[in-house]
Amino acid sequence: MSAAPPTTVVPPVEVPAAPAPTVGSHVRDYLARVRGGDMGALPAVLGLIVLCAVFAALRPNFMTEGNFANLFTQGAAVMLIAMGLVFVLLLGEIDLSAGFASGVCAAVLAQLVTLQGYPWYVAVAAALVTGVVIGLVIGFLVAKVGIPSFVVTLAAFLAFQGIVLLLIKGGTNVSIRDEVLVAIANRNMPPWLGWALALLGVAGYAVVQLLRHRNRGALGLVTAPLAVVLIRIGSLAVLAGAAVYLLNLERSRNVLVSLKGVPIVVPIIAILLVVLTFVLQRTAYGRHVYAVGGNREAARRAGINVDRIRISVFVICSTMAAIGGIVAASRATSVDANTGGSKVLLYAVGAAVIGGTSLFGGKGRIVDAVLGGAVIAVIDNGMGLLGRSSGFTFVVTGLVLLLAASVDALSRRRAASTGNR
Repeated sequence: MSAAPPTTVVPPVEVPAAPAPTVGSHVRDYLARVRGGDMGALPAVLGLIVLCAVFAALRPNFMTEGNFANLFTQGAAVMLIAMGLVFVLLLGEIDLSAGFASGVCAAVLAQLVTLQGYPWYVAVAAALVTGVVIGLVIGFLVAKVGIPSFVVTLAAFLAFQGIVLLLIKGGTNVSIRDEVLVAIANRNMPPWLGWALALLGVAGYAVVQLLRHRNRGALGLVTAPLAVVLIRIGSLAVLAGAAVYLLNLERSRNVLVSLKGVPIVVPIIAILLVVLTFVLQRTAYGRHVYAVGGNREAARRAGINVDRIRISVFVICSTMAAIGGIVAASRATSVDANTGGSKVLLYAVGAAVIGGTSLFGGKGRIVDAVLGGAVIAVIDNGMGLLGRSSGFTFVVTGLVLLLAASVDALSRRRAASTGNR
């Protein structure tokens, strides 16, 4: 009987741990992503800086604290509608009715609060419910009946113009006199409240970022260096502090009337930005939206209810249009046949695309709508200060939108060629 061969013990091979990320490596990775076609909101940020510099050089009063406050109220309605459009665009769909949907909701608000005498909160609730119903109908026709979103929303675009006329009695101007509603886009917070909200916002952002950094590190996941996280927090603190400081300066030229403080509409936009960003980036629903936008058939095979997602994005879009309509009615202190019409839809779609949301679906963030809305507000405001006509403003805005769409198309082509789809 032969003896068994001796057992050979192989020592375990130690795999060297991956080097901890540094600020330099993080910057190199970011530059590599940009070269690979993943530009994100970089074009919008650079465009915003260039536009502000140009208008400030041509018209020094562009950078005054009074005009700075005007930019927020001027672009608020467009930003809010664009936030809703981001959800629709992520699926590669389009909603051409969002502008006049906001007009219908604003007309419902005016009908109830001014002509029927209901309290402001009843009118606001009715306007929001109207937005939800509009989104449900459009989403059902697109997802369940199978009509292309372009056709459905184009038909709604035409129909909603008539509904606005019917609600406000054939085109008359209905004034909004309720103090609460007027205050949304025309009043300011006390200076101390602006500082308190800014501090609360920065503190909340810092807690979220630091907890995320710690949790990802504990799980062994790749995370940004702590120095980069601290730079992000510090940058937000500087921007928020500078904005609140400028808005708290006295803007009134009348010594008898004080005009200072953060406009009330600013925290409304900020809260909706945080909530919708959380929904898209931190929930299963948000991941499903990106999945359906990236590859609808693959999402269906993965068990995602595609029709439900498609309906829901139109509901969100129309609800945000309702909020935008309420803000627009507040700023104008009235509702007429043109509320939600004219350039509102074009500016809202342009804001989302200029900010970095792709028209091809699958790529975009809520902050894109805010950045794009800021770009459009700066163009509109700056052209007005230069005394340019509306025609010239439309031409410039159209060229900026075309440039943004071209950047998106070229970025996708670059990403496809480098394998970074």
